[in-house]
Amino acid sequence: MEPAGSGAPDWQSAYEAGETPWDKGAAHPALVAWLSGNRLTGRILVPGCGSGHDVRALSRDPDARVTGLDVAPGAVALARSFPKAGCEEYLAGDFLASQEAGAFDALFEHTCFCAIERERRGDYARAAGRSLRPGALFLAIFYLNPGHGGVNSPPYGCSKAELDELFGGSFDVVGELRDLPTFEGREGRETLRLMRRR
Repeated sequence: MEPAGSGAPDWQSAYEAGETPWDKGAAHPALVAWLSGNRLTGRILVPGCGSGHDVRALSRDPDARVTGLDVAPGAVALARSFPKAGCEEYLAGDFLASQEAGAFDALFEHTCFCAIERERRGDYARAAGRSLRPGALFLAIFYLNPGHGGVNSPPYGCSKAELDELFGGSFDVVGELRDLPTFEGREGRETLRLMRRR
């Protein structure tokens, strides 16, 4: 099985060249809005964390211990260059490879799922289920319609039916929002879904 970062695109080369258009310089507005009235606490995993903006938003909760994971060492180095916002750490690694079973109390997804090849999405769903303890929360912002012509390059869109099929075996949907505060150009193209590990 190839690691998530193998082949194209070359995430490490993108960070080395400073070509990271997905990095908007801030945590996702929908995550910030959600955290204004809700909490994720305990051990939290953020796969594909990039430069760590979402990690730092989550770690501002004093009861959160957040691990940002990225396949590109350059992303991890960049994330570590920012001042800490709370209890956070950044590790280089492949989320789709084995994780310690049930090690985390919550998982936050923003740009990892849409960046991997479609044929690896089952691997992602299994990794999410494996990494979370029963009852743990999975908060995700999924691209439904990225709105670009590059169907053979990320970000890859998905449908709600596909999400139900991929995650329905291990997770129950707690809630979902479509009208999200988001970055310019992403309006109406994303959904925020909260799931609970069975």
